[in-house]
Amino acid sequence: MSRAPMTTKGAERLRKELKELKSVQRPRVIQAIAEAREHGDLKENAEYHAAREQQSFIEGRLKEIEAALSNADVIDVAKLGENANGKIVFGATVDLYDVASSKEVTYQIVGEMEADIKHNLISITSPIARALIGKSEGDEVEVQAPGGLREYEIVSVRYE
Repeated sequence: MSRAPMTTKGAERLRKELKELKSVQRPRVIQAIAEAREHGDLKENAEYHAAREQQSFIEGRLKEIEAALSNADVIDVAKLGENANGKIVFGATVDLYDVASSKEVTYQIVGEMEADIKHNLISITSPIARALIGKSEGDEVEVQAPGGLREYEIVSVRYE
């Protein structure tokens, strides 16, 4: 099994989520199940079923995070950037100029488990990241996105 790349920040975020799930959410849902059991008949006890469903979700997420962390190749982005010679590699934060919309957008290329488009964290396997890898500041790239062909100019590349 290959090891999935992950930034140190991404690994830390997952460790925090793991700690929250184990120390706060899991005990809370166990308490909710115990209280719901006290209400009697479990067949028609909506509170009990909701709590069990929540417990199932928490346990699944715990396993998912633990597996991701155990199979992760945690990479220090700052050190990686020192050897990149201005090229875009995993972990790079890239400022792009979208030619079609005349807007600037910033993305950081991260591992699949830590990708979150709301925070401009894009997966290394995404079409944009694949098009950017190996390019440098000032280059223009065309990205075949689900919405059609997009053209970007690379404004700056940094490793934080």
